[in-house]
Amino acid sequence: MLFNEIVFGPIHSRRLGISLGINLLPTESKLCNFNCIYCECGWNIKAGKKKFNSRDEIRKHLELKLKLMRDENKCPDSITFSGNGEPTMHPEFAEIADDVIMLRNEYAPAAKISVLSNATMIANEKVTAALLKIDNAILKLDSGISETAILINKPQFTFSVDRIIENMQNFKKQMVLQTMFLRGICDGKKIDNTTEIEISAWLDAVKKIDPREIMIYTIDRKTPADSLQKISFDELDRIAELARKSGYKVMAAK
Repeated sequence: MLFNEIVFGPIHSRRLGISLGINLLPTESKLCNFNCIYCECGWNIKAGKKKFNSRDEIRKHLELKLKLMRDENKCPDSITFSGNGEPTMHPEFAEIADDVIMLRNEYAPAAKISVLSNATMIANEKVTAALLKIDNAILKLDSGISETAILINKPQFTFSVDRIIENMQNFKKQMVLQTMFLRGICDGKKIDNTTEIEISAWLDAVKKIDPREIMIYTIDRKTPADSLQKISFDELDRIAELARKSGYKVMAAK
C-alpha cells in the first residue's frame, strides 16, 4: 500500500488519533534504507522514481490542507511524517520540519507533530536537532539483538543495534520508542522477537535508551512476507507490563 499523495488523510491512527500524514518520499514508489518484512508499503524495488518531494511542494500541500481542515473545524490530533519510506533520509528534513512547525502553529496549534522513523539517520546531528524540536520523535527498535533486527528490518547498509541504541541515548526522555512484535518465517529463517532471550535484550535496550514513552504493536495489515503472524493482545500486554514494572509508560496498540 503506497501513499500516492504528498499530504494524505487524515486517518485514524492506533497510536496518534486523527493523524494527517506527510510523505516526503516518492508518491509512486517506496524509498527506504530498511526493507522491513512487515512494511505496509511492500518490498523495496530497484525501479521507480527515487526523487524526494521538494520542500516547496510539501509546504504548499500542507498549508492548503491545514487551511481546509481549520475552516471545517476538523483540525488533526497529529501532523505525522510517515509515507513511503524513511522521512529523515530527505536532504532537507530539518528545514521541512521547521516549515511544519510554523504551519502547525498558525493553522492547528493544538496538534502534535510526530515523526515515524527507523532511527538510522540520528547519527546526523542536524537530523537529531530537528527531531528534538518535534513533539513526538517516534523511533523504531524492533529487537535488542542485531541478528534479529537484521532479519526483521533488512537494512540496506552495515547495521548495528548497539550503534542505534547509543545514538538514541542522545534523546533520553525526548523520544518515544516503537517496537513491532511478531513471529514467522522469512527466507527460510524462523523469526520471533517475543522469546525470553529477545524480551530480556529488548528490556536492557529500553533501560539504556530511557525513552519518554514506549509504543508496542503487532501486525495489523497485509505484509510483504506472507508467513508472518501477529501476536495476541495478551502477549503484547504481558510485554508491556514488564516495561511498566521498570517505570516506563507503555502503550500496547490493539
